[in-house]
Amino acid sequence: MLIVQKYGGTSVGSLERIENVANRVIKARSEGKDLVVVVSAMSGETNKLIEYAHHFTTMPSKREMDILLSSGERVTASLLAIALQAKGYDAIALTGRQAGIVTDSIYTYARIESIDNTKMRQEIRNGKIVIVAGFQGIDALGNVTTLGRGGSDLSAVAIAGALEADACEIYSDVDGIYTTDPRIEPHAKKLDTISYDEMLELSSLGAKVLQNRSVELAKKLGVKLYAKSSFSDNEGTLITQESENMEAVLVSGVVLDKNQSRVTLRGVQDRPGIAAEIFTALAERQIVVDMIIQNVGTDGLTNLGFTVTQSDLEEAKQLMESFKDEFGAMDFDNEVCKVSVVGVGMKSHSGVAATAFTQMAKNGINIQMISTSEIKVSMIIDAKYGELALRELHKVYELDK
Repeated sequence: MLIVQKYGGTSVGSLERIENVANRVIKARSEGKDLVVVVSAMSGETNKLIEYAHHFTTMPSKREMDILLSSGERVTASLLAIALQAKGYDAIALTGRQAGIVTDSIYTYARIESIDNTKMRQEIRNGKIVIVAGFQGIDALGNVTTLGRGGSDLSAVAIAGALEADACEIYSDVDGIYTTDPRIEPHAKKLDTISYDEMLELSSLGAKVLQNRSVELAKKLGVKLYAKSSFSDNEGTLITQESENMEAVLVSGVVLDKNQSRVTLRGVQDRPGIAAEIFTALAERQIVVDMIIQNVGTDGLTNLGFTVTQSDLEEAKQLMESFKDEFGAMDFDNEVCKVSVVGVGMKSHSGVAATAFTQMAKNGINIQMISTSEIKVSMIIDAKYGELALRELHKVYELDK
């Protein structure tokens, strides 16, 4: 049996924790499993490297940043291999390049294009535990690239797919997927299973347990994915194909995303193509736009609003300046958040959105923007009401029972 394990930054945050991971790997090895272990940088290491770069400039070259940031995972991979070797186990550390991970050339947010698994398979056949530095690869020209925040999850899932592994286990400091953030709502319940689509929505809406691109890839490749804790032996949560049992559950989770900013363009020229021009320009700068709302135009003018992450707000502001002849005024709001309700049961049950809106109204919470899909309802509200909204929605859908 071949298992891919991935350990996040908190799981390898110190030498003692790396030794704990080594013991977990040894336990799995003693059960007769072949192992590929993907690791993140030690917690805080990536932020420290970013601070180093920003000492010299606020806009460092993205190519050089990828070389810099990829070093964190290499440190962890080599230390884990050394720890295993010291305990008498044959292990080898590989960089993303050595593991055969080829990406496109979009620095700091690259996408995996292919994986040549020859080196990893060879080392597995030789009886070695393979340790891979996550979050990184190389492009066709041999340049080091990184996969964006949470990219080690993506590395693990892609490797599991390339090796046709029996399962991919993602280890962090939480023991599975919960109905909501237990730090905000103590009555949150751990889920035994959740569908790829539900997990994808939760991840993209702000849940931090799994990176959304990794869930999307797991669904595409049919990788059996587990979310587990590196600090307990609990079973964790299985992320898998949707089943009839899952559809019987109306709502699976509520998630709060505080990393939101709202951009509003007022008095926009109401002409064909203006929205396309604005959002194409944002896309070309790799600025991810989430929710969009446009009013019905009057007197040749309309209002256009959208949300971006707080880290992208400054760049979005600068970019909107280039369109200032197209609208009368613009304003920005950092004091907003997004609360979302997710569940595959929504497809076959009515009234889910109405319940959410009613609960918001009962608590005096104004909804600024709304976005829906088959299995989710998202609302932009004032940031000061975020945690209250999360708790109230968790209660009204009886997720604590």
